[in-house]
Amino acid sequence: MPSELVILSLVVVTALLFDFTNGFHDTANAMATSIATKAFKPKTAVTLSAILNLIGAFLSVEVALTVTNSVVNIQDASGAPRPELLQDGGQALLLIVLAGLVGAIVWNLLTWLLGLPSSSSHALFGGLVGATMAGLGTAGVNWLGDGTKPDGVVGKVVIPALMSPAIAIVVAGVGTMLVHKVTKHVLAKYRDTGFRWGQIGSASLVALAHGTNDAQKTMGIITLALIASGQWTDLHQVPFWVKLACALAIALGTYSGGWRIIRTMGKGLVELTPPQGMAAEFSTASVVLISSHMGFALSTTHVATGSILGSGLGKKGAKVNWRVAGRMVVAWGITLPASALMGALMWFIGHSVGGLFGAMIITMIMVAVSAWMYRHSLRTRIDKNNVNADWSDNGKGASLQPAASIPDPTHPREGFADLKELEPQSERELAEVS
Repeated sequence: MPSELVILSLVVVTALLFDFTNGFHDTANAMATSIATKAFKPKTAVTLSAILNLIGAFLSVEVALTVTNSVVNIQDASGAPRPELLQDGGQALLLIVLAGLVGAIVWNLLTWLLGLPSSSSHALFGGLVGATMAGLGTAGVNWLGDGTKPDGVVGKVVIPALMSPAIAIVVAGVGTMLVHKVTKHVLAKYRDTGFRWGQIGSASLVALAHGTNDAQKTMGIITLALIASGQWTDLHQVPFWVKLACALAIALGTYSGGWRIIRTMGKGLVELTPPQGMAAEFSTASVVLISSHMGFALSTTHVATGSILGSGLGKKGAKVNWRVAGRMVVAWGITLPASALMGALMWFIGHSVGGLFGAMIITMIMVAVSAWMYRHSLRTRIDKNNVNADWSDNGKGASLQPAASIPDPTHPREGFADLKELEPQSERELAEVS
């Protein structure tokens, strides 16, 4: 088999692995609040999210072939690779793309290990920016675009990273205040039941939107690699097998859970109630969908996290864990440079070795680092059984005893059903007790 076809195969497999990490890394965006409020059982939540991500991946591929143009100049306006990158079967372009993907995967796995919700899109853009700068210089990066619309690294990454959490905090905060004001005289058990049903719709909408938006990135990268190596010529269509493979990869990643990040978003920021959860999810869905319609590229992760913070600020007496929030903000701030640094390093290693062996070495580095992080994660295993365990802010993040061993006072089988009748059922009763 020619070396360029082997490198192409490595790019395709690595791109699908990134899509898989994107799936489990971002499951929390849609389902963390529903799991925390017990609107869904954990496995039911990720299963539904996986199905909707699979469906969403087929709904739109309009920008798939030009998605990388927003941050790097490795294609022309039509989506065709730059001619100078097509020598030797497109190996120059394939190495840039492979190195960028490796940088993004490593960052995704590191933030997953730490339980920090960071943007997979920003990790991908960062990896591509670093690899492109290493291979083509700073001129290879689209910093500002052409000035006619928000574009480039500043318009697609920096400005949205600042805007999206702030907008979501305001929307969710106002929504939470209105929800509690309107329902303050409703018995808590009826109110919570109604909002849990509402969360089914709101969480499903976020999951569907995520599949529609994020799967396109990987489809575009694989199709770009196929065009560069001469295996595909249509600049306006994505091969069906690419659509199917990317849809399955992101769906399988979503189904695997991403429990560490789900736990941080659902339990580490705010102790959520069903009204807060629904307000946060509708905030996420509305901000993402409206911004997409207006042409703004907001990070779903940043929006979802901001919505949860807003739901905590909007409820009187709710406590926000600012220590965890601070760690998230730091992770957001260093996602682009960290993944760019990793992408550049991988390009230098691959280019120094050269050809097929260079591509194989950086792929093996990715596999080795990924395996180490997975083994390390087993020391504090988080899964569907303990994802809702009480949060312990001891610097390590969680009290990880299995959830099955923690009594649930709202469940009659746990032996505390009689105590529930003594609990205040509305905010007015709570005020009277206090």
